Amino acid sequence: MRYLLLIHQGETPTPRDPEAWARLSEAEQQAVFADYQAINQTPGVTPGEQMGPPEAATTVRVEDGRPLVTDGPFAAMKEALGGYLFYEADDLDAAIALAARIPAARLGGAVEVRPVGGW
Repeated sequence: MRYLLLIHQGETPTPRDPEAWARLSEAEQQAVFADYQAINQTPGVTPGEQMGPPEAATTVRVEDGRPLVTDGPFAAMKEALGGYLFYEADDLDAAIALAARIPAARLGGAVEVRPVGGW
């Protein structure tokens, strides 16, 4: 089964936010990099890409046949997606185990696991 893991950054410190990132020790920063590298090298993982910040998003809806375009996401900033990856796994338990390894899940964010196709 193929799963999409949506990484919700939440309040997770990232290098994109130097002030928050600096609150992590050097060892914690290196652990985050090492964890993401190990996850991307896990068999069955197709790495996604880190997404731009929520404030750079554009949301499109259609009303009365015309597109309505607004700046930013239609979600609270703490719920905004930060990235994603795909994982070919035997079952949901394996996908959950991988999601638990993603640093954002332990640093204030969350990882949403969704089956992709064939369900």
